[in-house]
Amino acid sequence: MKKILKFMGIIIGLAIIFIIISYINHSIQLSKEDELFVPNGEMVEVNGHRMHVYTEGQGDMTLVFMSGGGTCSPILDFKSLYSLLIDKYRIVVVEKAGYGFSDVVDIDRDIGNVLSETRQALLKAEISGPYILCAHSMSGIEALYWVQTYPSEVSAIIGLDMAVPESYEEYNINMPIIKLSAFSANVGITRWIPRVWQSDAIKYGALTNEEKELYKAIFYRRTATKTMLNEV
Repeated sequence: MKKILKFMGIIIGLAIIFIIISYINHSIQLSKEDELFVPNGEMVEVNGHRMHVYTEGQGDMTLVFMSGGGTCSPILDFKSLYSLLIDKYRIVVVEKAGYGFSDVVDIDRDIGNVLSETRQALLKAEISGPYILCAHSMSGIEALYWVQTYPSEVSAIIGLDMAVPESYEEYNINMPIIKLSAFSANVGITRWIPRVWQSDAIKYGALTNEEKELYKAIFYRRTATKTMLNEV
């Protein structure tokens, strides 16, 4: 028993040392990446925090891209798609609180609040409707609620593997795993996992090398944020 306890003590001690080293390294890397973390759109104030709104293109119709849950950088994640559309449409990407360049805040994330902030961000950025909502995954719920509540503001919904309410009726959310992911991100453990930040959209999309480096910097700041956890 003494040997077992001694072995467990060594393992726990090594784990604590690893976490401390990871956190120090993470803090240093974040400081180095500060110069990359510069918004390329407009920052607007909504409910006491800042949200990032990106626009491109000059078309008569406005496509509003709405990201799925936990997408660290919606602007870069969607770029491979919207870059093909900027000649004919006005492209808008609203980064929700806790996503991309928007502030991380510890506030209520029910569907009414999320939609209210999206609409306020568009209003502050002087982007008027009606909108074509391009909703990915979880944001499909917001898009449906939007068209039901404010039908005059939405001319169409384009589902990008979009969720509907039935998607979540029996969906088993493993919160311990999600919270473990958040802890790993906050202390920098994710930095030890090779290429964990490279999704298929990043590896095979239309991003430049500079944009990939920016995505990497955003990933280590916007993975499983407390705002995202409140959303879940």
